[in-house]
Amino acid sequence: MIRSLISSVAAISLATAPAIAETFVVRGETVWTGTAQGTIENGVIVIEDDRIVSVGGASLEVPEDATEISAPWVTPGLIAAFSRTGLVEVGAEDSTNDTMAATSPFSAALNAADGFNPDATAIDITRIEGFTRLVVAPNTGSSLFAGQGFIADASGDLDSEVSERAFDFIKLGEAGAGLAGGSRQSAMTVLRAALDDARGFPARYLAHNEGAVLSRVDAQAFAPAARGQQLLVIQASRASDLNAIMDLAEEDPSLEIVIVGADEAWRVAPRLAELQIPVIINAFSNLPSSFEQLAATSENAARLADAGVQFAIANVGDGSHQARLATQLAGNAVANGLSFDDALAALTSAPADIFGLTGYGRIAPGARADVVAWDGDPLEVVSAPVAILIGGEQASLESRQTRLRDRYLSLDEAERPRAYSRP
Repeated sequence: MIRSLISSVAAISLATAPAIAETFVVRGETVWTGTAQGTIENGVIVIEDDRIVSVGGASLEVPEDATEISAPWVTPGLIAAFSRTGLVEVGAEDSTNDTMAATSPFSAALNAADGFNPDATAIDITRIEGFTRLVVAPNTGSSLFAGQGFIADASGDLDSEVSERAFDFIKLGEAGAGLAGGSRQSAMTVLRAALDDARGFPARYLAHNEGAVLSRVDAQAFAPAARGQQLLVIQASRASDLNAIMDLAEEDPSLEIVIVGADEAWRVAPRLAELQIPVIINAFSNLPSSFEQLAATSENAARLADAGVQFAIANVGDGSHQARLATQLAGNAVANGLSFDDALAALTSAPADIFGLTGYGRIAPGARADVVAWDGDPLEVVSAPVAILIGGEQASLESRQTRLRDRYLSLDEAERPRAYSRP
């Protein structure tokens, strides 16, 4: 379900009056489209309302009354392919942390969108680094079934578009084993039993309220994923765990599976490509920080690209406050053999395709007008957006940090507290 209210998106204010759609002309010395048009030098993009209407070179005809934005680089809005942004303010403060429900009697039915807070400071921090859409996953509590994830825009407004129940998220591997009785075989048995419960809903629950694994409420929520009508996002890292997931996919080809983590995915890349199972990776995971990451390498992304595996890049390890670092991870992947185009695709068109976001992640006529203008190469750590459009409306480039910076940079000397000086 798309949830939408009405308020404004303003570049430098928090006004609540309704926003008025504008026509924009965005000019870039380099425009990376993510389409067959490739990279356009001295490119021009015309935006009306919430859509891109035309894309071309410097000679493209543009409306006379449009608001113009010019920058060295222009890209589609970046998509945080895996995050918990907006579910937590302070991780150690339970009252502000809605990423998980450790003592809840429910699991697969938990709808993370119910806990989404558009006012979370991490949303502004993520947006001003060029991210216009957030894929948000809940975390697991006492079960390997975390619940329903969602996709939201990064405007930071109360009228944020939220696509609820976009996918079901579970954990296998070491974490799943710990949550399912202590072994990987136990976790796989629990998953298979849960799929069986959900496929049998509601008939199985007519006489009894409980299935083998799932309650009535959880089975109803998990049924779309079990029947291949909803994405099933599974976290796992070790090559043997990835093979177990692929065995499951071969047993039931109707399942729509995405694997997140996948640190050893390069070892099973040909099979992933053959089964067309996408992965979401931290492209800079290169240390054996656990027994399921012994073969982690910073060449994971490049090797997956060579094998034809569809992949997105995300900061899987810290997706609540640092989802923005995905650009640095992609830049490091380029330094380790991934092509620049594949790296940008892993932040834009690839996550859009993985999550079925038609019209996102590309600069093309008819596409949604999520566009970012940059002061330099977007994969360079020193580059930053100079303008961000989300759904054709100019978004704020402010965050709590920028406001604090500006406040103290411009503070009158007379207003500064007296410094301590030694007598």
